[in-house]
Amino acid sequence: MAPRVAILFDNFGPYHIARMLGAAAPLDVVAIEATPRGTEYGWDKPVVPAPLHYLPLAGAGTLREIVAELDSKLTPLAPAAIALPGWSSRAAFAALIWARQRKVPAILMSETNGWDFARKPIAEWVKRRIVAHYSAGLVTSDSQARYLVDLGLNADAIFRGYNAVDNAYFASTSANATMPEGLPETPHGRYFLTSNRFIEKKNLARLLDAYAAFRRGRSDDPADWPLVLLGDGALRAALETQRKALRLERHVLMPGFRQIDELPRFYGTAGAFVHASTTEQWGLVVNEAMASGLPVAISNRCGCAEVLVEDGVTGLLFDPFDTAAITRVLTRLTATDESAAFAAHGRARVDAWGPARFGSGMAEAVRAAVAAPAGPNGMDRAMLNLVARRR
Repeated sequence: MAPRVAILFDNFGPYHIARMLGAAAPLDVVAIEATPRGTEYGWDKPVVPAPLHYLPLAGAGTLREIVAELDSKLTPLAPAAIALPGWSSRAAFAALIWARQRKVPAILMSETNGWDFARKPIAEWVKRRIVAHYSAGLVTSDSQARYLVDLGLNADAIFRGYNAVDNAYFASTSANATMPEGLPETPHGRYFLTSNRFIEKKNLARLLDAYAAFRRGRSDDPADWPLVLLGDGALRAALETQRKALRLERHVLMPGFRQIDELPRFYGTAGAFVHASTTEQWGLVVNEAMASGLPVAISNRCGCAEVLVEDGVTGLLFDPFDTAAITRVLTRLTATDESAAFAAHGRARVDAWGPARFGSGMAEAVRAAVAAPAGPNGMDRAMLNLVARRR
């Protein structure tokens, strides 16, 4: 019988379901949704299909109440291990306490890199005390693995495959896509696409400046490589004002946030994908674009760059703080022959990092966690209790 693992995410989106289905091949998966009514990303609530065992939590309450709910709902299912997304959310922290109380080994799913943000020594010391309660880790890149090693996790207990999307879905549904409504009648494959929340770190203001420079000397035809900004957020009004000031209203389109069933129409009709974030732990939209067969140019501050984008081979990398560098990659992406090679090599690269890879990595992590459960010392246990009392 396959080992049973409980996998917790705060609010299920399509890629969570794809990953857990990948894990359901080698494992018996209990899918725990901590906040079923969460609205941070605006996803439609996905169906949780068999063979996943769906376990929704109440989505609110104190740490003690969440632990009690896990005790009543999860303990009878007797998982061999539990996988948690990091250490910061209340639900993940409560589940770690539950795991310690029930002597169930915990697996740390992480996409954090040591370089993401400036680190504070005291905070890092506290994290080490928390990470000491985990028995294994699941990451994707060497950078992510190194950070967990820095926090005290055994390198031999860290496995790969965390950052995955449903590659097959995007490849198949984008293949015969038709132009989305509201876009100009461009020749197939002749617009730039990006997809983000409209927040500061996505660097969209600098992307607009770079795109304005790209347009200088080109025709005023709105069908000549327009830029489509998918998404929405707090900076929408500011971006609209900037678009007007740059006189790009006819060339920069902002169709809003789109659900997963609409995305392939954009991926399948665009000419290239650009992701300009100044910092990004991973960047799953890059997985989606590459799986759809698009050539990509992405910031070298995206975590996925280390694994997915080999500069000049599977795509292009640029410094997100260098507007001229962004303009240069936009120009280079319009070179059809080179972009076709990026797309082909990129799709082959991302194919190795789909849901099946998540599943095999999770299975390895479960085996390692069960074979060698964590042994936190007295200081580690005291710190977990102290942090718990503050939540």
